[in-house]
Amino acid sequence: MSSPASTARSYAAFRHRAFLRYWLSRFLTTFATQIVSVAVGWQIYDLTRDPFDLGLVGIIQFAPALLLVLVTGAVADRFGRRRIMGLSIALEALCAAALVVLSLRGLSGPGPVFALLAVFGFARAFFGPAAASLVANLVPPKDFANAVAWNSSAWQTATIVGPVAGGLLYGVSAAAAYVVAAALMLGAAVLILSIPKPAQQTETQQPTLSTLFDGFRYIWREKVVLGAISLDLFAVLLGGAVALLPVYARDILELGPWGLGLLRAAPGMGAIVVAMWLTGHPIRDHAGYIMLGCVALFGTFTTVFGVSTIPWLSIVTLALLGAADMISVYIRETLIQLWTPDRLRGRVNAVNMVFVGASNELGEFRAGTMAAFIGTVPAVVFGGVGAIGVAAMWAVLFPQMRKARHLDGRT
Repeated sequence: MSSPASTARSYAAFRHRAFLRYWLSRFLTTFATQIVSVAVGWQIYDLTRDPFDLGLVGIIQFAPALLLVLVTGAVADRFGRRRIMGLSIALEALCAAALVVLSLRGLSGPGPVFALLAVFGFARAFFGPAAASLVANLVPPKDFANAVAWNSSAWQTATIVGPVAGGLLYGVSAAAAYVVAAALMLGAAVLILSIPKPAQQTETQQPTLSTLFDGFRYIWREKVVLGAISLDLFAVLLGGAVALLPVYARDILELGPWGLGLLRAAPGMGAIVVAMWLTGHPIRDHAGYIMLGCVALFGTFTTVFGVSTIPWLSIVTLALLGAADMISVYIRETLIQLWTPDRLRGRVNAVNMVFVGASNELGEFRAGTMAAFIGTVPAVVFGGVGAIGVAAMWAVLFPQMRKARHLDGRT
């Protein structure tokens, strides 16, 4: 049985009411986004039967974050991060409502959906740096690692329940899935805007080209940070197979929409177990070695999933993949936020969001494109082996990261 002290440590971040509202808002937003993701993926594949279009879903959403990286971070450092989050979520809700209208009218091609996904990506581009930076304004440094673990648990819980809900709702109709997503996003916007204005060290200098690039310069100077976020970029860019799950669900494993939801949820099933464990057992030593080892495991489980034709084995390997990835994410996010001055967090997080977006969205594009040319299974296996190679290469290229022992980098 856990002691009172251990329980208090596990829930330390929730002693701060503002963080509780933030956490609930992040959960609802992620839950709704997962519903949209499953519904859009299935709807597009139903329309075209082309895995390349599934790759386009990712690249269209990622493009705004890449194109606006210098703007979104500077905005998060200059203006209220809470307000930016709320407005971004509200815009996402409008996009989901527009998808309802399109679905009810009937779609003859994917073009209108792609257009709305571009707007959705624009909202996410501003949401990401503000959301990542705001949490450090809501809890003191001593509770930050706990807040990161709980944030990850919110995200992972939503990725467990959201895809299943998305698959079930899509079984009713695409419009039903988008209606629920829009309602959840509106609730999330209200929650985040209800937080009292937190203290924030805003950027006071007039924006110039030099200040816009401060995030890049900071990351380049901090080699541990550079190694950590670039490791994620290249490992998931190669190892990501999420875009191809509709192909596995329909053509390889023959599971249908409900099975697609289970496949999408499986990585979260593994990750949430690890995230909950980390709330009471933070990583205190050998962080660099642990992160590299978990990236190698991520690639290994991706490879096994790629060749599997057995549904239960595919689900288990995806769960193990998610567990390994969770530890890597926890180490990287804690390190980045605690090492970055508050006045620079927006710009650093904007760059980090591009790395994360590139690893996920461009990874989906890479997977979809390769699948179109060489086949689905070879594309996934190639990516898994590539992720293992990246882990080995980064251990050599970034010795400071490999030898990093403590997440705050100061002791």
